[in-house]
Amino acid sequence: MTDSSPLRSGRGFPLGILMLNLFIALLGQGMVIPILPQYLQEFDAAGTAAGYLVAAFGAAQFIFSPIGGRMSDRFGRKRMILAGLFLTVISDYIFAVSYNLPALYIARFIGGIGLGIMVPSVLAYVADVTTQQTRAKGMGYLSAAMNLGMVLGPGLGGLIATYGIRVPYLVAAALGLVATIMTLWLKETLPQERRTAAIQGSNKPQTSMLQQLGQSFHRPYFRYLLLILVMTFGLMTYETVYSLYVEQQYGFTASEIAIIITLGAIVGIVVQVWLLDRVIRWLGEYRLIRLSLVVTAVALLLMLIPVNLGYLLAVSALFFAFNAFLRPTVNTLLANHAGDDEQGFVAGLNTTYGSIGSIIGPVVAGTLFDKHIELPYIVGAIILIATLALVRETSARQTRSKPISTDDHAS
Repeated sequence: MTDSSPLRSGRGFPLGILMLNLFIALLGQGMVIPILPQYLQEFDAAGTAAGYLVAAFGAAQFIFSPIGGRMSDRFGRKRMILAGLFLTVISDYIFAVSYNLPALYIARFIGGIGLGIMVPSVLAYVADVTTQQTRAKGMGYLSAAMNLGMVLGPGLGGLIATYGIRVPYLVAAALGLVATIMTLWLKETLPQERRTAAIQGSNKPQTSMLQQLGQSFHRPYFRYLLLILVMTFGLMTYETVYSLYVEQQYGFTASEIAIIITLGAIVGIVVQVWLLDRVIRWLGEYRLIRLSLVVTAVALLLMLIPVNLGYLLAVSALFFAFNAFLRPTVNTLLANHAGDDEQGFVAGLNTTYGSIGSIIGPVVAGTLFDKHIELPYIVGAIILIATLALVRETSARQTRSKPISTDDHAS
């Protein structure tokens, strides 16, 4: 590890650019959410079309995340970050200027590709420039930047939409272009010899993405990938039916619901920026993950007790705080247990498993909600508690004792 690490040397410029990249990418995604139903009215479309648009984005991210991770190992982190950002710019621009639904589907699919190949490269970049001691802090900063983008996006999108229903998409494209230009100043962190070795290895017999997912089942770090899936599933279960549940259970207005979600997300950001590193040093990764799984499960069950707005704010803050501990801590374990030549590949799998959770979570939550409004939270809590069985402590050396061959992760 060189002294160029922004967290070790005190020069936070590379990490700052990466945080800005993820912030802008997720800000753009968040900006379009509140205006999408009104925007679709121009196409005489409604909920079904919106569902397909969300599915197109998730499917593209699912397909291209492992591809982006492998390409990051072969061609470098910087190139893939640049490519991913530029694809999000194209996606937002097409969405802004399109006048037919097929073009919107194409735009969303392109956006999913962009995020799918960018996020694994960003995670691998941070793993390259940090040590095991500083990695958790770097992952926490990235998660905080993503959360902040999602928190500010909807409100900003609604405000900008007063100037025109298509303006938020143009603004999102412009912000993405700025982030792309700034990324040109990033230094590549993957040495040329490792890129050459990865390219040479790609000439061996190739396996499909489904085969690679199957192979991941037998890897020592598979349980951490499964944790990513379960955490994303739990978060999406919470968020998907939250507004409907609170409206029916408490009779809260949309503004009150927005306050609860925003304050909860802000708590999560504070946790990731100022508390994560300290708590990991105090408890260690494994104990923190176990504690967070238990507390988030308890918070889901506490949601079922109707009291008042203050109570709901406290429960939401509890859920968001410990959910904020989970993802960067598990990301850190994945990075630590991956070999030096596998950071991009494992980061791609990380994003893929998260995408699976984000696809099945809303479907399951919505189906359960229609059966009984409390079922999504009960089932989510049970799954989180069951996941405790996955969290058993092993050393990074033990996990890397059986490295992945090049054949295993060729595209």
